[in-house]
Amino acid sequence: MRALSPAALPVLAAALAGLLCGRAELPAPRGAAPRKPNFIIVLADDLGWGDIGANWAETKDTPNLDELAEQGTRFVDFHSAASTCSPSRASLLTGRLGARNGVTRNFAVTSLGGLPLNETTLAEVLQEAGYSTGAIGKWHLGHHGRYHPNFRGFDYYFGIPYSHDMGCTDTPGYNLPPCPACPRHVAAASYVKKDCYTDVALPLFENVTIVQQPVNLTSLTAQYMEKALQFIQRASQNGRPFFLYLALAHMHVPLAAPRPGSPGRGVYGAGLRDMDALVGRIKRAADSHGEGNTLLWFTGDNGPWAQKCELAGGVGPFVGAWQRQRGGSSAKQTTWEGGHRVPALAYWPGRIPANRTSPAVLSTMDIFPTLVALAEAELPPNRRFDGLDVSPVLFGQSDKGHKTLLHPNSGAAGKDGEIKALRLARYKVFYTTGGAKACDGSVGPEEHHQPPLIFNLDHDIQEQEPLDVASREYQAVLPAISTAYAEALWDIATDNVSVADYSQDPAATPCCNAQHAACRCQAHRSHAALLDHRTERATRLCV
Repeated sequence: MRALSPAALPVLAAALAGLLCGRAELPAPRGAAPRKPNFIIVLADDLGWGDIGANWAETKDTPNLDELAEQGTRFVDFHSAASTCSPSRASLLTGRLGARNGVTRNFAVTSLGGLPLNETTLAEVLQEAGYSTGAIGKWHLGHHGRYHPNFRGFDYYFGIPYSHDMGCTDTPGYNLPPCPACPRHVAAASYVKKDCYTDVALPLFENVTIVQQPVNLTSLTAQYMEKALQFIQRASQNGRPFFLYLALAHMHVPLAAPRPGSPGRGVYGAGLRDMDALVGRIKRAADSHGEGNTLLWFTGDNGPWAQKCELAGGVGPFVGAWQRQRGGSSAKQTTWEGGHRVPALAYWPGRIPANRTSPAVLSTMDIFPTLVALAEAELPPNRRFDGLDVSPVLFGQSDKGHKTLLHPNSGAAGKDGEIKALRLARYKVFYTTGGAKACDGSVGPEEHHQPPLIFNLDHDIQEQEPLDVASREYQAVLPAISTAYAEALWDIATDNVSVADYSQDPAATPCCNAQHAACRCQAHRSHAALLDHRTERATRLCV
């Protein structure tokens, strides 16, 4: 990283290696209690609720995920904690809304900060409970200094620090508009194309070291798969329980072209099949090495990115018709169902019922307290959580989830992170509405509603027609909604709330060779390659 001198990096990497690898040497004690369960969380990026066949019969590109649904439990009313990247991921890893953990909008390439350091991540809790912890894929919670995954509870990290379109590559993925390859000469670096990053290449990290810049997107899926399989295998051989957080690049923008003659939805369908095959391999690895004691939980970080047109996913029935009549998208960045209702599947042979569909209202924030409970660990003190321990729902003993679930503003309208929409049982409530940028370029106007718009999702899943304010149903439910909303806001206001650092500095840009256009690492004898050789201990897989 630029903020550290080249001479300091080997020292930091070696010190980190000792910290990370030293724990792996410890043998399991004799006569120990039964081994705790392993956890694999697979988080897809910008995946639509209708992008998996188990949810939407029109989709034919996800046979492995459909098998996962048949052999596990499918959650049809499952929600991301926010409808954009960084806030959603921060909430998953802390069990707390952005209004509590401080992350209310995305971090940038030049961000100095990240998820506040006084927030405790799921990885830190599990690491303290004796787990080997690994993060593979997109991080987007701060890459500078101690915001890096290796300092947030992960023994091992392999991936990119933010979205894979937040940096140029020599193998540009499919995007709208299309983006150029990285410049190879300084003179070309001044070329700028709207909505494309051209001044810095996308880096690939292994632990604290940049091992490739720019990333080869065509091989990224294979690299993620290889590293994930290695982590699972070595962790199982080591005899310690493991936690793997696999945050995929799919389906933010497609990575690769479809094979000639392949069926389905063109480029986007090819990306779905690529992701589906990866999840299938991970499932088989969990079956082979997890000793029947591995919970695999698949979900998404938010709804599809509608402005990417044919390169965006499908929301299924959650079209947000009221908003679409007024312009703009009702998917990613919005509080309409298409923005935050995401696919969710849980698989654990012998523990989680097979071929079951649960209607429980659940959230990605529930992953934190549920895994902590299953690991027989303790929740961090002196803070409140928005997630619930939903173990009874996982194991088929209940379908009771959240009665009240808050949906923060995520970029389309209102102040980022502010709570202006919520769910109360079957009712969806909006105090503010707005549409994100749509494929046609329209953006829905920000509108404030007092009294609020209320939709009965049991009868109007498309969010097309709000209840008449004068109706008996509206007047009957409004007092309960007002009370639940006021209580939720009071709970947040009286909590231990963090504040994220959103300041930026070009020095925070990950760069392995600042002397070259776009921070390109030269071939074999580059500084980065030499650094990797000197810090081999730091970059090898440690569990």
